[in-house]
Amino acid sequence: MRISVLALDGLFDTGLVVTLDAFKLANKFSGVQKGGTARFDVSVVGVRKKVKSGQGFSIPVEDITPAQRPDWVIVPALSAGTPDQLVPALERQDVKDAKTQLQKWHAKGVQIAASCIGSFILADAGLLDQCEATTTWWMAPFFRQRYPNVALDESRMLVHCGQVVTAGALMGHLDLALWLIRKASPGLATVVSRYMLADIRSSQAQYIIPNHLARADPLIARFEKWAREHLKQGFSLQGAASALAITTRALQRRCEAVLGKSPLAYFQDLRVERAQSLIHGSGLDIEAIAAEVGYEDGATLRTLLRRRLGRGVRELRSELR
Repeated sequence: MRISVLALDGLFDTGLVVTLDAFKLANKFSGVQKGGTARFDVSVVGVRKKVKSGQGFSIPVEDITPAQRPDWVIVPALSAGTPDQLVPALERQDVKDAKTQLQKWHAKGVQIAASCIGSFILADAGLLDQCEATTTWWMAPFFRQRYPNVALDESRMLVHCGQVVTAGALMGHLDLALWLIRKASPGLATVVSRYMLADIRSSQAQYIIPNHLARADPLIARFEKWAREHLKQGFSLQGAASALAITTRALQRRCEAVLGKSPLAYFQDLRVERAQSLIHGSGLDIEAIAAEVGYEDGATLRTLLRRRLGRGVRELRSELR
């Protein structure tokens, strides 16, 4: 598998390094199995001769030439964690040149992958139009606003759509590398993940902080405040809309536009967050915790936690031991 990692000025250092380290380990263990033959031919390429990371380290890059025939191109994230930082970065000339190059590769059938903020570069290049995708969860509201033609699901860790793969926030770079290694050899991916102490994850939902998403929109921030104050009483769409002085339809449409989910689904996110906090930080039993978040019994809450987090009460409590 020939892999070109496209390095841009101001990239997220960890994203680049963890990607390269994962493939280096894969080649090491593959070499043992195959008598020294590496499975992955990895190069770091750039649209400029000099590239510096977000931490200011110089990154040696190879020129992009017509002779290169990568099977995959990986785009690490830029170190731009807010819309105010990201928008100017996407308008830089080197980033524009990178988007043009990505379009050329895509037209030639090259498969392209990105993690975290890197998904914005692919979307800006038009490579995610009419596709499902994921990205760094805290930038999801801005992503939806900027790219309405992309079906975003930030709860997923990795999404494969046609020639393009996107992965989630920050350490999603490692999930992406392990996914590519798994395509070559599931057994090899398992060995690498064990050496790197990295679980193979399908979701980033458990890491999402709901109120960080709500800050993207004043109305949603007000809805979040109302919801937190009414967790114990339970959800009422009409009650929320009346408190916010809007129609139920307007609240539903705004939640879908900003959060990609219904008001009830977001209310349940807050229930899960509160329940998880009480499981970790209180001595309450599950029935009492269920009552605190508006459920009549613990069984319903157990089901919600298992569905949303993939773990039950016992596993959540054992995390603190």
